[in-house]
Amino acid sequence: MTDYTEYFDEVIQAHVAIEQWLAEERDAAELEQLLTRFSQQFSMVSPLGRVLDFAALSELFLLAGGKKLGFRIELSELRGIALHDAGATVSYREQQTDATGLHSDRRSTVVFEKHVDGRVIWRHLHETFCKE
Repeated sequence: MTDYTEYFDEVIQAHVAIEQWLAEERDAAELEQLLTRFSQQFSMVSPLGRVLDFAALSELFLLAGGKKLGFRIELSELRGIALHDAGATVSYREQQTDATGLHSDRRSTVVFEKHVDGRVIWRHLHETFCKE
């Protein structure tokens, strides 16, 4: 049996940190800590097809910090796709809501790198909106 537990745990822990960063006023040091989860070579395709790199992700988090009152993320359907010595690829479903009632539903696929020290970091993320 293939064990994706550490990668699923990282998906969950990262989203807890993201939820807190976006929903509440936080210290700038927490943003730095959040960003250490992502590779300097990070790339992302947003649900609308926008391509982001590490610098764009950093800017997005910086500008949005504490600005999404009542923001919540619910994760489900975590699945392993590929596991290898250098990391893994997993998918999950993510539903977001905020205090205004705004809701989004997306499926995401993430490629993780695993460093020799055992640290898992986000290398690539692709998100696609689900139809309501």
